[in-house]
Amino acid sequence: MSTKKSSSAATGKAVWIIGVIIGGVIAVTAVVSLMSSNDKPSTATATSEFSEITVTGDVLPPLGDAAAADPAVGMTAPVLTGKGFTGNVVTTTPGTPTLLVFLAHWCQFCQREVPLLVEWDKAGKFPAGVDVIAIATATDAANPNYPPSMWLTREEFPVLWPVMADSKERTAGEAFGLSGYPFFTLLDASGKVVKRMSGEIPMEELTVLMNAVATS
Repeated sequence: MSTKKSSSAATGKAVWIIGVIIGGVIAVTAVVSLMSSNDKPSTATATSEFSEITVTGDVLPPLGDAAAADPAVGMTAPVLTGKGFTGNVVTTTPGTPTLLVFLAHWCQFCQREVPLLVEWDKAGKFPAGVDVIAIATATDAANPNYPPSMWLTREEFPVLWPVMADSKERTAGEAFGLSGYPFFTLLDASGKVVKRMSGEIPMEELTVLMNAVATS
């Protein structure tokens, strides 16, 4: 009887030791795996508030006094190529009438205009046959409502239309003769400037302009 008990105890002890060893191996493997993962770059999509901008074509003259004729009307606008906040490529290549909307995150007029644009689309009043591309420009971490990526996401803007992040030097804005915020440039299908406007623009006025360019 004592022999059987000793044998049983020994077997139990051996099982316990094997269990401890296996547990230790698993723990060491987990630690090594965690350390290795910390050494590798994250595969999560990074967010950048700026992008490098390529300008193809001649830049537009600055928009001057609203009462004066805009010298850019009828000119072929430069084509912008850049990236969105998550690295997606955004371009203003001609082919479809397009409304470019230049926005600054700290601009109170932009903050009022963006929700109106979103509601305009949700209400089904957005003119068919016209694209919209926003350019987040004049980005500055020292100014309010930063970063623009979070602001526009809260407003659900990128769900509806592409957003291009301008460079730190405001390359895109400079190429279109930006004079204030928000800044609108309406292009026809061939890429020619139809209208440039600065400030808060009523949705009804934008609707008339966009319907006209969509049917021209």
